Amino acid sequence: MRLDDERPSENVEDRRGGGMGGFGFPRGGGRRVRIPVGRSRGGIGIGGIILILALSYFLGINPLEMLNGGGGLAPTQQRDVSTRQIPGSGNRQASNDAGKIFVAKVLGTTERTWERVFSQQLGKYYRKPTLVLFSGYVRSACGMAGAAMGPFYCPRDGKVYIDLSFYDDMKRKLGAPGDFAQAYVIAHEVGHHVQNLLGIADKVAAARSRLSKAEANALSVRMELQADCLAGIWGHDNARLLEKGDLEEALNAAAAIGDDRLQRRSQGYVVPESFTHGTSAQRVRWFRRGFDTGDVRACDTFRAKKL
Repeated sequence: MRLDDERPSENVEDRRGGGMGGFGFPRGGGRRVRIPVGRSRGGIGIGGIILILALSYFLGINPLEMLNGGGGLAPTQQRDVSTRQIPGSGNRQASNDAGKIFVAKVLGTTERTWERVFSQQLGKYYRKPTLVLFSGYVRSACGMAGAAMGPFYCPRDGKVYIDLSFYDDMKRKLGAPGDFAQAYVIAHEVGHHVQNLLGIADKVAAARSRLSKAEANALSVRMELQADCLAGIWGHDNARLLEKGDLEEALNAAAAIGDDRLQRRSQGYVVPESFTHGTSAQRVRWFRRGFDTGDVRACDTFRAKKL
């Protein structure tokens, strides 16, 4: 992906290097905590729920916010993030570290894409999101989150959150390397921001509260697939930046984080009614649809008869 000449976004907030992702705990001090978040039957294990309830009590956070925050790409396999180091991490991050420069430039491309799309296709103003870099754990307006939950978007503060160690997991554990694959992660979360600005997120949240768990999961799948399609629109708009093999990287990443593949990898079988993000084939199909059309109207997953 050719980003050398791209203007970086100014909307990156770096909370790395401060211990517990901006909680105020000193690095190396206090007790290191591990939240066992997995993909068993598409949810958080009982150990994770118990720990979340305990942490919510001491930190004054609504446990439902911690369990049902903003949209996320998809958690990876269970991992201990308390001691994970990312390139250039340690003390307070330098303003010119490679990881920060990369995400700032990618975020800049999303800003320019959605400013154009909102203006030309929707006749609306695009309010830019902030991207928060953290390491380990972070507190957002949606509650507390750990890196094991994967990148996520919080609609309450309009911010995208990412621990860059997720990229290591994409490469080593999920077999999804490449800079365009990494950029797709950001574009997907920005897709949730677009949904928030358009009022889609509020409608889905209201609808899910009235549905059974299986029905609510099915609605979440449509929400996530639409974010994939919106990420595809970003890819379409930035095709000039792509190098040979970049599109395949994004499609491979979309496939790698399909619910079916993650469940089969973690437990050996799949539970379709527990899917919350869509199958590998569905995620690839909807990203490709956005990429091929560049049209927001093509991303209406909620009316689609076949996903």
